[in-house]
Amino acid sequence: MRRRCCLLLLLALLCEPGRGREPGPGAVTCGSVLKLLNTRHNVRLHSHEVKYGSGSGQQSVTGVEVSDDANSYWRIRGKHDDTCQRGTPVKCGQAIRLTHVNTGKNLHTHHFPSPLSNNQEVSAFGDDGEGDDLDIWTVQCSGTHWEREDAVRFKHIGTDVFLSITGEQYGHPIRGQREVHGMHSPNHHNYWMAMEGVFIKPSMDPAKHDEL
Repeated sequence: MRRRCCLLLLLALLCEPGRGREPGPGAVTCGSVLKLLNTRHNVRLHSHEVKYGSGSGQQSVTGVEVSDDANSYWRIRGKHDDTCQRGTPVKCGQAIRLTHVNTGKNLHTHHFPSPLSNNQEVSAFGDDGEGDDLDIWTVQCSGTHWEREDAVRFKHIGTDVFLSITGEQYGHPIRGQREVHGMHSPNHHNYWMAMEGVFIKPSMDPAKHDEL
């Protein structure tokens, strides 16, 4: 009888709410540099020193099919730098900024129509990682932390749109690249997955990381 009680107590502890929520080794962490794949259209989030010819005229953000383009790397940062310490796992629901590594501009959206689909324009904005409040997105995922193998959504805090791709393609000078825009409805066009990158390991020296 005593043995059975001990077993029941052990099972109760294992099933206790809050347990098993520690970040796994595949957690996406603050300070990591990565590429983001749109799972519906199989293209990576991308930017470059090409400005929109309409709308805001800011630096354009697109989706590209190639996996080895250096202009597809983004750094994970907090709403403020002190809210996302390097190596800390990103929680589901956390507010973040995505800073384009090669140009130092932040993923941004605002009330301008996108050039191809007439959804909401998504641009890259700011200098040296400093922009404004319209650079802030929340990570929407199903668990406690953003895990690399999970498809997640990015919802814009200021305008309530989701980072999306629906397949429209640009012509010259960025022929074949896909339009990235904001949509108000959550759907299969706005799921993203962490791909190639340098991932800072949780609770370790910042100099230590995984390279993929």
